[in-house]
Amino acid sequence: MKTTEARLKLTRLGIDTYRENVAYLHRDCEVYRAEGFQALSKVEVCADGRRILAVLNVVDDADIVPLDALGLSEEAFDQLGLAEGETVSVDHAEPPVSMDAVRRKIAGERLDQAAFHAIIQDITESRYSKMEIAAFLVASGQNDMDRDEMLYLTRAMLDAGERLDWDEPLVADKHCIGGIPGNRTSMLVVPIVAAHGMLIPKTSSRAITSPAGTADTMEVLAKVELDIAAMHDIVRKQRGCMLWGGTARLSPADDIMISVERPLGIDSQGQMVASILSKKLAAGSTHLLIDIPIGPTAKIRRMREAQHLRKLFEYVGDRLGLQLEVVITDGRQPIGRGIGPVLEARDVMQVLQNDPEAPNDLRQKALRLAGRVLEFDPDVRGGHGYSIARDILDSGRALAKMQAIIAAQGEQTRDYPLGKLTRDIPAPADGVVSAIDNLHMARIARFAGAPMDKGAGVDLFKKLGDPVEKGEPLYRLHAEFPADYKFALALCEQHSGYTIGAQGDIARTLVEF
Repeated sequence: MKTTEARLKLTRLGIDTYRENVAYLHRDCEVYRAEGFQALSKVEVCADGRRILAVLNVVDDADIVPLDALGLSEEAFDQLGLAEGETVSVDHAEPPVSMDAVRRKIAGERLDQAAFHAIIQDITESRYSKMEIAAFLVASGQNDMDRDEMLYLTRAMLDAGERLDWDEPLVADKHCIGGIPGNRTSMLVVPIVAAHGMLIPKTSSRAITSPAGTADTMEVLAKVELDIAAMHDIVRKQRGCMLWGGTARLSPADDIMISVERPLGIDSQGQMVASILSKKLAAGSTHLLIDIPIGPTAKIRRMREAQHLRKLFEYVGDRLGLQLEVVITDGRQPIGRGIGPVLEARDVMQVLQNDPEAPNDLRQKALRLAGRVLEFDPDVRGGHGYSIARDILDSGRALAKMQAIIAAQGEQTRDYPLGKLTRDIPAPADGVVSAIDNLHMARIARFAGAPMDKGAGVDLFKKLGDPVEKGEPLYRLHAEFPADYKFALALCEQHSGYTIGAQGDIARTLVEF
């Protein structure tokens, strides 16, 4: 309940708080002293019928925030939508009632649909601090959600944002659950499928725990932050796009939660199912192909776990009216050669250009996935999708479609050079590459600065089964900043991420392809 109408001048501080509204008051501000505000408490900022909720930070330097002013972070200032210098009121924010449900989840209780709707609505309206969001995510991850809770969470996330309707009976999409560095198959599937004529509006999240997501890599080539009107125009003309889902407000709670999941390295199955399916349904998808890679260092390591996750996706998707197919693929090693946005974009373009140097594993996996998506088309006979996809790629039609999509989204004008600080990591012995640790290679690339520094990452020279001699380079490390280079190199020296052994030491795995 409001207790004051004290007015303060609005100040834009130019501080990037990444998906969190933050307000700043001087410690000697009369409003701060009179109202008993405390640092990290929630406040409500109002003016001209507009309001936002923000976490309060306290400042002691009047050169940063004057005594008669309220400072806002970039995120908060943009959301409020007022000009600098206008007057605003600030008051205590009502605590979110849904925190009671979070506390019940922390205690291990099962939540119903109403509870998930309340939590997601409060997260979307910025009523939760990042600490409170983290509490919900950890509680949901540690106290495994059952399949109905995953359905409730997915539906709540879907209902909290906008939902696109393409007015077509078949709107396709493809998504990988992640965990395999360099796995940029979506950037090949989209132009192949769009060149065939099927609608495939691809929206992607930024990387959570990986060195690059599809949006991070596509941003090397084109703009990915476009509004819904622009997205509609592009998809209607090109039959496809590759955009970041955040600016389109498709399942907006997902992007807020991802901003908390990323630094914590959280990626639970329940959150994964809800995140993927809410985004796909919000984007208007009617048909979806899910890629679950399995391998010794993948997110999913056993066929039994993959089949369980497949059933969860199918259960939730079926109840939300989504035709869904899940494929289980080889996740024993990175796909392609590059790990990091610039290097992965290079691999994608080499495949599209039918370059002899293009990584064949990326090409083949993309063709198989694209073929399965094409088989959603009732005019494509089962088993014929692969050959159609290969013809589209080999003929140059996929490259032409990719170039058209890049032009429609807006070709990237910023140059992203490869990180200039480099080091080749040598093989410790003669033999063959018998294992590559996906998690460790992803961690090295992230330590090097990816995905924030798009030119940072790892360029692989050797893959599973390749013969090596002692001292021969296994991969090249790229970093832009000395501190990142130092940390990444130290990690390489602890363990290269490669195991050198014999051909018979290579792990075998039963997968669909």
